[in-house]
Amino acid sequence: MSLSRKRNDILFFALCVLPPLLLYMVFYIYPTLNTFWLSLFEYSGIGGAMTFVGLENFAYILKDEHLLKSFGNNLILMLFVPFPTLIIALGSAAALSRKDLKERNFYRTVFFFPSILSFVVVAIVWYFIYSPNSGLLNNCLNALGLKALALPWLGDSRTALGAIIVVLIWQAFGYYMVMYIAGIDSIPQELYEAAEVDGASPFKQFYKITIPLLWPVIRITLVFMIGGTITISFLVANVLTAGGPNFATDTALNQMYRQGTINANYGYAMAIAVVVFLFSMILSMISNRLTNREEKTHG
Repeated sequence: MSLSRKRNDILFFALCVLPPLLLYMVFYIYPTLNTFWLSLFEYSGIGGAMTFVGLENFAYILKDEHLLKSFGNNLILMLFVPFPTLIIALGSAAALSRKDLKERNFYRTVFFFPSILSFVVVAIVWYFIYSPNSGLLNNCLNALGLKALALPWLGDSRTALGAIIVVLIWQAFGYYMVMYIAGIDSIPQELYEAAEVDGASPFKQFYKITIPLLWPVIRITLVFMIGGTITISFLVANVLTAGGPNFATDTALNQMYRQGTINANYGYAMAIAVVVFLFSMILSMISNRLTNREEKTHG
């Protein structure tokens, strides 16, 4: 290859890579680094002096009872949203990948539909479903003679977080179902035919063929679910309950928003954002490590 040809290739590669790299630097790297920097200051966020306080904002996090409770809620969401979402999405994908199911395209569309709705729209829909007096859920329970189970779902601290978990799973599972369907469709059909000849049941085919070959997709989507749960739960909870009742549905991002916009405590809000960022990164790394080991076991 001539020197001029090599230079042209390098220039072409640079021109292709540089625009997205600049966008990534401006809209992701810089805001992230700026968040870390501002977390070291006492700052109102609306002008005025910036007072350097070092790690005092982070030290106060350990004393903030409401914030610690919100992190506890985040942990509960991490336990009860990603894995049930994965199981429901994977089971739905397996069921709707059957060639003998004539209505599979209809069901795929129906299950995927919530994923294309705005999170605010989803929250408003479920607000009316959970409405204690005119909501669909309580009306159905009353019609079935289960009036004792008709509760103020979003107004009771014992049920509010569980009600939000249901919304998060309902909104997300169709999106991941489509990803799993695409992965299942890429698996050679000959493997299933050979397993069927050997007498393997559909469940055994799913466990021995589908899951191992789909495992790279499952690993990626699990990381997406963890990050998505942290951000989407903030939006949904903020619309449905605003963190109530009695902080039962409050999340760390709710606290960050409240400190930064209502209390004008911007530096502390940035410290919360840093902790949430590190929290999500650690969870993602743990998930990646555990699923990597599992993948090796399947291999």
